[in-house]
Amino acid sequence: MSHIETLCVQAGYTPKNGEPRILPITQSTTYKYDTNEAMAALFDLAPGYMYTRLSNPTCDAVAARIAALEGGVGGVLTASGQSANFFALFNIMQAGDHFISTSNIYGGTFNLFGVTMKKMGIEVTFVDPNADDETFHKAFRPNTKAFFSESVANPSLVVCDFERFVKIAHEHGVPVIVDNTFPTPVNCRPFEYGVDIVTHSTTKYMDGHAATVGGCIVDSGNFDWFAHADRYPMMTTPDDSYHGVTYAKDFGKMGYLVKITAQLMRDLGSTPAPQNAFYINLGLETLALRMERHVQNAQKVAEYLQKDPRVSFVSFPGLKSDPGYELAQKYMKNGETCGVISFGVKGGREKAIKFMNALKLAAIVTHVADVRTCVLHPASSTHRQLSDEQLIACGVAPDLVRLSVGIEHVEDIIADLDQALAAAEA
Repeated sequence: MSHIETLCVQAGYTPKNGEPRILPITQSTTYKYDTNEAMAALFDLAPGYMYTRLSNPTCDAVAARIAALEGGVGGVLTASGQSANFFALFNIMQAGDHFISTSNIYGGTFNLFGVTMKKMGIEVTFVDPNADDETFHKAFRPNTKAFFSESVANPSLVVCDFERFVKIAHEHGVPVIVDNTFPTPVNCRPFEYGVDIVTHSTTKYMDGHAATVGGCIVDSGNFDWFAHADRYPMMTTPDDSYHGVTYAKDFGKMGYLVKITAQLMRDLGSTPAPQNAFYINLGLETLALRMERHVQNAQKVAEYLQKDPRVSFVSFPGLKSDPGYELAQKYMKNGETCGVISFGVKGGREKAIKFMNALKLAAIVTHVADVRTCVLHPASSTHRQLSDEQLIACGVAPDLVRLSVGIEHVEDIIADLDQALAAAEA
């Protein structure tokens, strides 16, 4: 099973004779064992299930499917995309540590990194992704533990230059963590370009129907923690809370993920419900088909908007005029990214809001990347907590509209945009 379309349908769960064809929902908090010794072994991290806060068969099957799609050694589901990003970093960090992030990331993640994690004693340096290599190298410190970026930034749609960032980070002995939510592994597989760890908000295209919130962390298994043992003692020295287990030694390529389960899920409990994992699994089965239609529709919509004199700018890496076009051609399947477009309405913030209020088919929602076309004005919603300076740093103009193109007929989508642009002009 090497083709992505087949993995979407088949990976992660293989029923045996007489077992359910569809992934069952294991709706149980706990698991019964015949002997005390069998239960005791679980607390020495032997394979098995003890409590759903740590792991659950339904959740593990879905994580395995996502890991197969990404080409990783394994995965862990979390309760949200935010918790996935937090766990991916916090798993190898503690108070007093530092990491680097590109500055054009999703506003909620920007706030998590720059405000909440700062309160925990973990500092971040945000760097413009277009900065030169010297600027990035200068951002590294002796206590820098990770480099973070988004494969396609939300909502600026800047395409990550994977090979460049991997080269810089690895020169400093630091893993690269990339949020691959927008293109999904259908259109982009960051591990093929040297990225070490991938995160997802499964709430978006993977679920695809705005039905459930979730996240996932996938490890490539390629980062050598022992090559940088002094930098990552939490991976390379004994964990007293688990009888002295050394994760990178005792679990090899799975050590990073075992530590997330054994420590972070145990103590912080950002656990997905089995029912939610079940919904994500249903979405994954049609992911490849849906992404194809999302991209096709978005390409036509972007071309329409680019020609419209009522539009101030269009950001979509599928357009040859877009700054991210060449990187998309290099890193994305057939140059295809996702169904999200960012564009500006001439007349600034006021006209952009007037345009949004006139839409009929497209819905104003705090969401992106499902089957229905939806729209958001980031400067007054997802990025509302940011100052004007921070908005500019994130690539969010006051008139920027984030349009998530759905799988409806493209002519109906364009007709709705046309009448709303006319209403904004009136």
